[in-house]
Amino acid sequence: MKFIDPHIHMISRITADYEAMAAEGIVAVIEPAFWMGQPRTDIGAFQHYFATLVGWERFRASQFGIQHYCMMGLNAKEANDEGLAAEVLDDLLPRYLFKEGVVAVGEIGFDDITAAEERAYRRQLDMAKEAKMTVCVHTPHRDKNRGTTLSMDIAEEHGIDPATVVIDHNNEETVKEVLDRGFHAAFTIYPGTKMGNARMVEIVKQYGSESILEDSSADWGVSDSLSVPETARLMADNGIAEADIEKVCYGNALAVYGQGGQMSEDD
Repeated sequence: MKFIDPHIHMISRITADYEAMAAEGIVAVIEPAFWMGQPRTDIGAFQHYFATLVGWERFRASQFGIQHYCMMGLNAKEANDEGLAAEVLDDLLPRYLFKEGVVAVGEIGFDDITAAEERAYRRQLDMAKEAKMTVCVHTPHRDKNRGTTLSMDIAEEHGIDPATVVIDHNNEETVKEVLDRGFHAAFTIYPGTKMGNARMVEIVKQYGSESILEDSSADWGVSDSLSVPETARLMADNGIAEADIEKVCYGNALAVYGQGGQMSEDD
């Protein structure tokens, strides 16, 4: 069984991460632009980070036979520094959206659901629409239901096709509305928070495998870059069909993030 893990946040990880991921059958990663755990204070920090995503991380993954793709975007948390956010949106992001290996605009959306976050989200939705790119939406940790609904409302208002949008960090309370409205529902397996392995199994049992993506993290919090294959094994142990497991852990991510032509199974 092949896996594509569409949600790995890397900060400063040792090469053994990719080695272990390759050993577990992970063939590709999609790394979103993300908050690094502390605020960036100037445009140079963003530029260095974006350059790392399209350069160094691609090389590092390739040493272990893993294809590395990424997303570009101004994350919700740092959208609240409006002066710096304007520099990123006006000058930096347009230069990186069309780099090789960039498969989506993301993660964008809401953190504290502020007016500044909404302005940045709307601006980036327009960029994605103009560029015909997939969008990955970060749903907030607090007031998740309202933030999730608002994210979808605004995407529809901007004329974004829900089939090109991945709503991430779902839970049991948000998944039904996301799927009913035609968006893709992603779940981040994150030890102790967001979504656990056993809970993910129950989600797939209840809702099936259509438009559902499972992803993981390797970031500044307690996280596990191998949680996709670990959860896949738990699904198999609980009687979920292999075809459904492969869709949730591989096929659905390949389909939605491959819409822009930057990613193909032939890779």
